[in-house]
Amino acid sequence: MKSLDKVAVCSRSFSKNTVLRKELLNAYENVTFNDDGISLHGKSLIEFLKGHDKAIIGLEILDEYVLSRLPDLKVIGKYGVGLDKIDLVAMKRYGKRLGLVQGVNRRSVSELALSFMISLLRNVQISYDNILNGKWDQHIGRQLTGRTIGVIGCGNVGKDLVKLLQPFKCKILVNDIAEYLDFYKKYKLKPVEIEKLLQASEIVTLHLPYNDLTHNIICESRLSIMKPNAILINTARGGLVDEIALKKSLKEKKLAGAALDVFLCEPPSDLELLKLPNFFMTSHIGGSSEEAILAMGRGAIRGLEHNEIPSV
Repeated sequence: MKSLDKVAVCSRSFSKNTVLRKELLNAYENVTFNDDGISLHGKSLIEFLKGHDKAIIGLEILDEYVLSRLPDLKVIGKYGVGLDKIDLVAMKRYGKRLGLVQGVNRRSVSELALSFMISLLRNVQISYDNILNGKWDQHIGRQLTGRTIGVIGCGNVGKDLVKLLQPFKCKILVNDIAEYLDFYKKYKLKPVEIEKLLQASEIVTLHLPYNDLTHNIICESRLSIMKPNAILINTARGGLVDEIALKKSLKEKKLAGAALDVFLCEPPSDLELLKLPNFFMTSHIGGSSEEAILAMGRGAIRGLEHNEIPSV
């Protein structure tokens, strides 16, 4: 029997997905989808969520201002894994319950990070741009096999990337505030301090949450100790990299290349950075594979029934 709870789906990609819509409607009688494809925030988000018992939230910002104005909203199912846009303290204060399934998009994100590595090492973007401009130059690149790779953040995505890298016989250094000793031992990983990782790695890839501790964790001083032939990859969260300092390092050839799927402000507006030949970017597509969308959506649906008040 279908639940009579009123559910609001804020996420545009969930709302457009016919499979997820059908599965949610099989469980709930009253569902409001974001069929207009509107980016909801502040007052518009409040208006959309008013009168609903439960909600599925993607990249929308749920802060004190929003949560305090939604007395009927009891449960939030998280579509995706990042919690940096949700005020967990406010959720606890107002008794809102959170349903979250971790790691549902890890393979989608780790595959994108792997593709960034190969693309930058082999100068794929530069070759593409040159062909469009009438130049047929064969740029000599580097193979991924045998490189030293630094993985900062060894949670769900970081671990999955380590597994994908095994056939390439890379030396992998890891850094995380948590200790995953059994995993490190199984894959012969060496945990090191972040500065040592940056100094030694030819590829540095970030897989961290965004919070006060990780804001600009890759800053100007840390960029300065990286190898001049190194590349930096961020498929995790915007705000982990000081984008102004990164632009300076790339322009001065103190860093060979960088690839970002995420930015502090999206869409990004620094055209000087975006147009650099040694810079590669995508539009926050890490979790946007067909498989990941279904996994994230089903996790969010499950979260509507299996949830708890945040313990922060």
